[in-house]
Amino acid sequence: MTKNRTEAFSDGVLAIIITIMVLGLQLPNGDTFEALKPLIPKILSYILSFIYVGIYWNNHHHLFQAVQKVNGKILWANLVLLFFLSLVPITTAWMGENHFASHPVILYGVNLMLCAIAFIILAQTILEVEGKESKLAKAISSHYKEYTSVALYILGILIALFFKSELGALCYAVVALIWVIPDKRIEKNIADILD
Repeated sequence: MTKNRTEAFSDGVLAIIITIMVLGLQLPNGDTFEALKPLIPKILSYILSFIYVGIYWNNHHHLFQAVQKVNGKILWANLVLLFFLSLVPITTAWMGENHFASHPVILYGVNLMLCAIAFIILAQTILEVEGKESKLAKAISSHYKEYTSVALYILGILIALFFKSELGALCYAVVALIWVIPDKRIEKNIADILD
């Protein structure tokens, strides 16, 4: 099967996720900058989640740029990733609405961790189809960033659970900073992969 429909569907879902998040932001009550103050946690939550959805879109694009074909396993693995990403607007809103309280920050971290695990599974499923000797496999042979991210999510969840929830959220922001630069492993090898 070709990959075009999978890419188009994924792009559409990610666009809807961002739209839902921005529609969750409310207008301030008043016409001064002071009226924005109560919205700061919601805006910070939105910015962090927007960056995350952008990171997933970017890396998903790079990954599928290198994919030659898809099968049913890849389609299902992609749907699992999209499912966990579709929960981001809910966990984002809950965290922002409750000013980064412990339980919302924990749930947000669990959501991000499940997204990361789903992306790892998607990449592994694609590699099974492409083959362990494929150019794509060579491009993404190291999973250091992925496993570091999962470890930081777990750390953030534990910090939010036992210490200070804002520090837990800071761990999630660190992961975003790690990934904000596109994954160069595939980008560097994309010319070879597409030959």
